[in-house]
Amino acid sequence: MAAQVTSAAALWSPARFRCSCRLLAPRKPMGTRGSGIGMRALQTIVAGEELRGKQSQVKLAENFSSKPGGTAKNGRRSLMVVRMAMREESSLREVYQGIYGPWSVEDVDVREVILYRGGLVTAASAFLIAASTICLSDEFPLKAALQSSYDIFYAVGAGGLGVALLLIHIYVTPIKRTLQLFWALGVAGSLGVALALARPADQGLVTYVLEHPTAIWAVGPLFASLTGLVFKEGLCYGKLEAGALVFVIPTLLLGRLSGVMDEKVQFGLLLTWMALFSLFASRKFTQPIKDDIGDKSVFMFNALPEESKQAVIARIQVEQSGKEKVE
Repeated sequence: MAAQVTSAAALWSPARFRCSCRLLAPRKPMGTRGSGIGMRALQTIVAGEELRGKQSQVKLAENFSSKPGGTAKNGRRSLMVVRMAMREESSLREVYQGIYGPWSVEDVDVREVILYRGGLVTAASAFLIAASTICLSDEFPLKAALQSSYDIFYAVGAGGLGVALLLIHIYVTPIKRTLQLFWALGVAGSLGVALALARPADQGLVTYVLEHPTAIWAVGPLFASLTGLVFKEGLCYGKLEAGALVFVIPTLLLGRLSGVMDEKVQFGLLLTWMALFSLFASRKFTQPIKDDIGDKSVFMFNALPEESKQAVIARIQVEQSGKEKVE
């Protein structure tokens, strides 16, 4: 067992993750190394207009300080305020170099990342609260209330996971759509079990699935989407807890579905799932915002029409060939 854990830790090492994630990232078109594109030119124009606007404000403040009607003190103060605003804005809008050109973190990006992380925390919290009842004694006063709210926690957790899958940044769009499809199938299967099987038996959805393991076939796609999400996080950021969840989640579900797994093993895997999921969700807020965005220039490029993409690539190749001739 120790050997298997050591092998899994080596497999999910941070260095291996970063390398694998780079292999999955979109390739730069031939001749794009260090070259500019139409997007960069557009950003340069916008930045130039903003800079000229700021310079005009500085000039206005300087003129004010030199006017007879304005005091030197007020002029210096106005100049100081404008320059401080310029420095603050430049520090907040740090520019990063992407495959297809420079990009920066905008307010909308921050909101999306916060909502993405909030969805993960919501899903993890709902799961932890519901699963914690397995550790409570029957005499615990809130145990019965928590057990009667299983379906509420399940719905909240599924909703949080859905928000995270909606806002997750994945370069390969078909992979993102596949995870979303699994989530939708899991939600549909859960509704089907709840209405067609659990309600006639006068049981809640979660209680019915726990007592009838074959129902895991219907709700399983929801957990498959969660497994895909943590796989992406582990692969791209080298998170060991995410890598471990990739094995723990399907192992527990398949073990219960097949009926060959001992209940003590299931209990241990459930506790492991709880601990890893809580660690994974909490550590998301220790990452810089830009990490969850990825290379924004790739998404901007992918959003262009096909004709524009070809024009951008052609321009990159022309610029690169010109640089090579100069060198």
